[in-house]
Amino acid sequence: MAVITSTSGPAPAPIPPPGPVAAPTPASSPQRTPRLRTVPGRIRAGAGVAVLAVGLLSALMGVALGHAGDGLRTIGHTAGPQVVATADLYYALSDMDAQVATVLLAGEEGGPSRKAALDRYDQRRAQADSAVLQAADLARGDPTGQATVRAVLDGLGRYERLVSRALLLDEQSPHVPGPPSQPALDAYRQATDLMRLDLLPKAYNLTLDSGTVVRHAYAAESSAVLVGRFWVALGGALALAVLAALQVFLARRFRRAINPALLAATIVVGVLTVAGVLVLQRAADELRVAKEDGFDSVLVLSRARAIGNSLHGDESRYLLDPQRADTYEQVYLDKSQSVLYVPAGNLDKYYAAVDRAVAAFPGEADFLGFYGSEADRVTVPGQRETLAKVLTHYQQFQHDDRRMRQLATAGKKSDAVRQAMGASFGAYDDTLVELTALRRQAFGAAVAAGNRALDGWDLLLPGAAVVAGLLILVGVRPRLAEYR
Repeated sequence: MAVITSTSGPAPAPIPPPGPVAAPTPASSPQRTPRLRTVPGRIRAGAGVAVLAVGLLSALMGVALGHAGDGLRTIGHTAGPQVVATADLYYALSDMDAQVATVLLAGEEGGPSRKAALDRYDQRRAQADSAVLQAADLARGDPTGQATVRAVLDGLGRYERLVSRALLLDEQSPHVPGPPSQPALDAYRQATDLMRLDLLPKAYNLTLDSGTVVRHAYAAESSAVLVGRFWVALGGALALAVLAALQVFLARRFRRAINPALLAATIVVGVLTVAGVLVLQRAADELRVAKEDGFDSVLVLSRARAIGNSLHGDESRYLLDPQRADTYEQVYLDKSQSVLYVPAGNLDKYYAAVDRAVAAFPGEADFLGFYGSEADRVTVPGQRETLAKVLTHYQQFQHDDRRMRQLATAGKKSDAVRQAMGASFGAYDDTLVELTALRRQAFGAAVAAGNRALDGWDLLLPGAAVVAGLLILVGVRPRLAEYR
């Protein structure tokens, strides 16, 4: 019997096409643990922070040491010596004028003294040319300073032409020691007026402007070094605190008393911090000594020498130009008061006041002026004794000046000229050079000491930082290996 299949029932559901199968997400799958909540993560983070702290310490020290080096270079090797050279410009210019006055005053009977004065004039002219060039280099980038340098150069050229004319006219009219011919005197008047009223004030302004460069550099770099010292100490304390915290964490977690590599890194960082603070303090101290005990005093004494040399020239001008004798006498008193100030209304009272002040020194420095500043800051071995010698010779120079004026008033012009050309000023100037040399030595010694303190830190600092960083990594590596 045949079986009949029915086709009237419902059709089967269509089979969907194959596709991607979603991965099962069991409700019980574990959450991902944050990295810092694991021991290896904490070790890595601690080591990273420690390395960054060491790097920060190294950077802070590098910046502070850089400021110290810049300050020493500025004061000791670049702007400082150039400023001293510009101070020498004032001396060279004033001595040029003094030597011309000596030549004209000596007359045809001057002989060796006339030739020596001409030779010294040539030496000072060369010194002035060199100082002007250094002043121009220092004024680079300063329009006002450059304009002053150009004005000095132009004025110096005019002065030399006037001096050449005065000397030529003097040779054409030979005379005994004393005032030259009127044409030669008129030419010299123009020259000395140009020097005193134009060139010397401009030269002094150059010294002031150049000194401002050094003062600003010193103030900025010295402050930066002292601030850097504070930040180095703070950065070192931070690095040591991080290393100590990492050491404590590892000791507690792994039940070990100490990690030798981390201990070594801590010692390196501690020594680096202490050494950095000490070397920055040493650099700041030497920078201060170079500026205050060396540079400032050298400038003061250079100015005193230039003014003193101008005093000697005023003596010659007093005898050279009787019509202006009263003016030159008052100028002499004013300049003397700037060198060593004691209350006095005229030269006679000044002579007596100088005698009292010198007699009281070194027990009492009862005077002001350039030598008063020097007496107030006795910091160099042998300085007080040398200053006493300078004052004694300055006193003798003033005694001879009084004698010269007495001879001139009595009409003994030849004797007055010989008195003015005596040896007292040379002895005074020699002792002043000796005192200035002491200050220059202190200046150079301070700069050299500061440079020695900084020597080697360009290699030592990065080397110590790298060693400390490697020791940190070496110290944590075995602990991390335990989790692999």
